[in-house]
Amino acid sequence: MKVLAVELHRVAIPLVRPFETSFGRQTGRQVLLVRVRTDIGDGWGECVAGSDPVYSSEYVDGCENVIRHYLAPALLAVDDIAAESIAALFAFVIGHRMAKAVIETAVLDAQLRAADTSFASYFGAERTEVDCGVSVGIAPTIPALLDEVALYVAKGYRRIKLKIKPGWDLEPVAAVRELLAPDALLQVDANTAYTLLDLDHLRRLDDYNLLLIEQPFAEDDIRSHVFLAGAISTPVCLDESIVNTELALDALARGATSIINIKAGRMGGYLEALALHDACVEQAVPVWCGGMLETGLGRAANVALAALPGFSLPGDTSASDRYFAEDITEPFVLREGRLAVPTGPGSGVTVREELVSAWAQRPVELLREI
Repeated sequence: MKVLAVELHRVAIPLVRPFETSFGRQTGRQVLLVRVRTDIGDGWGECVAGSDPVYSSEYVDGCENVIRHYLAPALLAVDDIAAESIAALFAFVIGHRMAKAVIETAVLDAQLRAADTSFASYFGAERTEVDCGVSVGIAPTIPALLDEVALYVAKGYRRIKLKIKPGWDLEPVAAVRELLAPDALLQVDANTAYTLLDLDHLRRLDDYNLLLIEQPFAEDDIRSHVFLAGAISTPVCLDESIVNTELALDALARGATSIINIKAGRMGGYLEALALHDACVEQAVPVWCGGMLETGLGRAANVALAALPGFSLPGDTSASDRYFAEDITEPFVLREGRLAVPTGPGSGVTVREELVSAWAQRPVELLREI
């Protein structure tokens, strides 16, 4: 197909409650949406980058700049493109995987809508619904944390993930474990907040029967994760470190991790995420689908990905109302702890363009071939 134009939409969406992690506190999301207009139809993608370069070196303004000046011109210059050739087309740009991912997703959406094929079918999904976990941010107090966790348990979420950081770890984890059943799925996520000097402290988390500890050390510090994995019984899971399949396999071979969090937006797109899934299945490594506070647009693709056979652990594919009072697509609703996998063409959801316009931070930017 031929891409005729690329639209950049910037929208601001409030969160239903603040979400705090070791790297900051969010009360809303600035979301970059991309629509590609092609000669066979349109497609949409959602960029997972945050407003500031605190979780990742990528951020919304930077992604826009890279798309505007490098990726979109390259895309518009070719006469025939498919999602499968996006990675090669964009190889001249180093890194910027979140920017590349949103373009690839939009192109894939257009391609599959024209072929009347769903993301789930294209990915090779084997389930019609997926088990859902929920990510719980750092709370102002332990009682406030317990109230929030109890709310999610009552809603039926099948796994609780607690954000932790130095000074907010053992006590909240102990309190939540006491609230939950002894065998309830509970895990923690440090978002790179610790160093190897904290090893003895982190070892104390073994007392709470955790499913895993996620990314305690800096994303480029594989060595420290190797030491930690050998010193604790709680499985170590890598998140921010996993930017491609090759690096993931290296980390597994070195013993730095035994579980992988797959985030397509962080890896440059869903095709690389599929490659990593297949490699992990081959090695019998459990994977789960991470989340980045996506709207229904990004959530639809994540749910389809999480329906693949290798995703044996509940992911962060929470319902729409976990984050948003109103979603920019039809809402994802939790039923008995699961979300239904979209079956319609492409992402299977419809962007509510009236909401995109109402929440726009600025007029849509239209990029065409010069």
